[in-house]
Amino acid sequence: MDAFSTVIRVASHEQHTEAETSTFMSDLLGGRLGVDAYTRYTEQLWFVYRALEDAAESLKDDPVAGPFIQPELMRVAEIERDLAHLVGPDWRESVTALPATRAYADRVARCAAEWPGGYVAHHYTRYLGDLSGGQIIRDKAERTWGFERKGDGVRFYVFSDISNPAAFKRTYRELLDAIVADDLEKQRIIDECKRAFDFNGAVFRELGEQFPLSA
Repeated sequence: MDAFSTVIRVASHEQHTEAETSTFMSDLLGGRLGVDAYTRYTEQLWFVYRALEDAAESLKDDPVAGPFIQPELMRVAEIERDLAHLVGPDWRESVTALPATRAYADRVARCAAEWPGGYVAHHYTRYLGDLSGGQIIRDKAERTWGFERKGDGVRFYVFSDISNPAAFKRTYRELLDAIVADDLEKQRIIDECKRAFDFNGAVFRELGEQFPLSA
C-alpha cells in the first residue's frame, strides 16, 4: 500500500498540471503580461490565504488539521506587504475578489468550519505548491518586473522561517502519512484536493479573461 502522501500527489497530478499550464500562468511566467496582471493575481491570493489562516487558530488543537497549522507557513502578512508595495498604502480599498476566487475562499472557509480533513486538502494544495513551484514565479517576477530579490512584491514566495524547504516538505508528507483518517476519509480528502486544483484553474481562467493577450 502506497503512502497517503504519494497517493494524494499522484491522484491530483492531472489537475495540478492543468492549473500550472493555464494560459494566464504561461503568459505571466513568459513575461507577456504586465505587472498589473501579477498584482491582480496577488490580490486573489490574499482572499484565499485569509480563508486558510483566519481558521488556523480555531483548528490548531484539532486532531486532524492541528498538526498542519505551522506558523512558519503563514502568508497573509507577507501578501499584505506585497500589496502595499504593488498597489499602495490604501490597497485594502481597491482589492476585489473575482467570482472564482470568492467561491474558492468560501469553500476553504466552509471546510475549516465543518470538515478538518477538507481543510487539510486545501492546506496541502496551497502551501506545498508555494514551497515548490512558487519559487519559479518569484524568480520570474524579480527578473520581469525588477523586484528586489526576495523583497517587496515577492515576499509571498519567501519562506524566511524555513531554512530547508526539502526537509520541511518531507516532514509535511510524513504528517500526511500519519493523518487520523480511515480509507474512506482519505479518499474524500483526495477528492477535495482535486477540487482545490479546479478552484485554482477557475481563478486562472477568470484572470486570463481579464488580461487577454491581444492577438
